[in-house]
Amino acid sequence: MEAERHSQSPRQPGARLPWPAQGGTVLETSGLVRDLGAQVKTRVLTGIDLVIREREFVSLTGFSGSGKSTLLYLLGALDKPTSGTVRIDGVDIERLDDDQRAMLRAKKLGFVFQFHFLLPEFSVLENVMLPMLKRGERTPSSAEKRAREVITSLGLGELTERRPGQLSGGQQQRVSIARAVANDPRILLADEPTGNLDSRNGEIVMETFEHLVREEGLTIVMVTHERTFASRASRQIVMSDGAIVEDIDQR
Repeated sequence: MEAERHSQSPRQPGARLPWPAQGGTVLETSGLVRDLGAQVKTRVLTGIDLVIREREFVSLTGFSGSGKSTLLYLLGALDKPTSGTVRIDGVDIERLDDDQRAMLRAKKLGFVFQFHFLLPEFSVLENVMLPMLKRGERTPSSAEKRAREVITSLGLGELTERRPGQLSGGQQQRVSIARAVANDPRILLADEPTGNLDSRNGEIVMETFEHLVREEGLTIVMVTHERTFASRASRQIVMSDGAIVEDIDQR
């Protein structure tokens, strides 16, 4: 697959740009435990204590079954822990009902998955606008303006009227990133975002994430099995058997 053009300047070989200064805590877990199974229970997370600060780019790595995706889903209020707490921007999500949790996700979080989940019948512009219109805090004209800004900033400005089936895999994934950040979340959670891409398009996604942290001030938590991409984050957390076994500052 031929990699598409990207708006960001290419990184010089071996160059490492500085990461922005960290801010306050935006994600925090305490004693986080998750069991799966009804009759025979399997402990997937064994008591995770974790603090993630504003403007960090955190990679979660580990072998299959280590618990990294389970942790990500708990951080995103997409699942509930067996015990322990998750705080998003200081809010204990276990104290919220389902509607309040959904509102918190819409206001604070953006999600990117391995598969883009774009709606095939809608254009790039419409796919990016939809979450803003669903949230109901922007007029259609304001949502369109914001969508065009984000799409252009990610190097996709010439593709606004195309449908997902007319895009490459890398372009589709960047559209899903644009959709995730259009609502101005504080935190972007990504589950294997490069897992369905070739190496060059994976590199473009990584450059996009780095841009969002450095230039837009986002906090990103990314699950990945790609060691090279994990090493590009400002912090790498390694998991094994449901526990954090390494927490490496890579700034």
